[in-house]
Amino acid sequence: MAGRQYLSAPDAITLREASHSRAKPTIADARLLHRVAQPSSAALEDRIAIQHREIQSLLVDNQRLAATHVALKQELSATQQDLRVLSAAAASTKAEKDAQVRDVYERSLSMEAEARKVEDVAAELAQVRLDVQTLSASRKELVVQLQAVEDDLAKARLDSKPVLAVKADIEGVNREIQRGRDAIEQEKKTRVHNSKHRQIMEKHMASMASEIEKLQIELANAERRARASVAATVANPNAGYGAISGSTEMVYGGQSYPNPYSMHQVQNSAESNPQYGSETVAHGSGDIQHTNIYRG
Repeated sequence: MAGRQYLSAPDAITLREASHSRAKPTIADARLLHRVAQPSSAALEDRIAIQHREIQSLLVDNQRLAATHVALKQELSATQQDLRVLSAAAASTKAEKDAQVRDVYERSLSMEAEARKVEDVAAELAQVRLDVQTLSASRKELVVQLQAVEDDLAKARLDSKPVLAVKADIEGVNREIQRGRDAIEQEKKTRVHNSKHRQIMEKHMASMASEIEKLQIELANAERRARASVAATVANPNAGYGAISGSTEMVYGGQSYPNPYSMHQVQNSAESNPQYGSETVAHGSGDIQHTNIYRG
């Protein structure tokens, strides 16, 4: 705007005042009073000339004012444009400033929060330091107690040597007890097996006893028949030696019968000692069978 060829505002105001002063002459002007006093054609011509000059001057002033007005209008438009630019720049600057202010405010709030956190952390750190001191004191006490416990443990180890020997003896006794328990279990199993075997033998002995009774009855019958035959021979001496010999062989020869008394002894022995072997008489013969009883 400084490079534009326009009149400044004070110059335009001075020019406007000068034109007004020329358009309305005052009565104090000596030349006008002189012209009014002499009403003539020359005066009129002079007056017309003066008015013409004044009109020309007013036209020039008007042109100057118009140019000044245009210049001022252009300057006003430029100024308004500059003002709009400045307003936009100011708005942008204000927005930036507001953003910066908000950023600074948010940072301040964040820093305040961090400061509060730092204060809390400082308080926690102080508490931790206090706890560390307390734990250090407790550690010292525990170290002293641990040393005392180690001393007691060393003494206990020295005193535990006889205890270890007793413990070894106890373990040996426990092993012996376990072996005894195993032997008892084995004996129980053996007794169960022998009990079953004894029941079988008792049944067999009962059947043998019934057979023996039958044989005894048959033996008694044979003896009665032999006695009857002997009595008949004595009554008839002519029968001869052959008949007597045949009857004797019939009575005493051939099959021999077991002794019932020995059978009772075998049964009593089997009942009293079931874990050992026993002898039983075979059914239907005079041979004695040897039966071994199971021992686990």
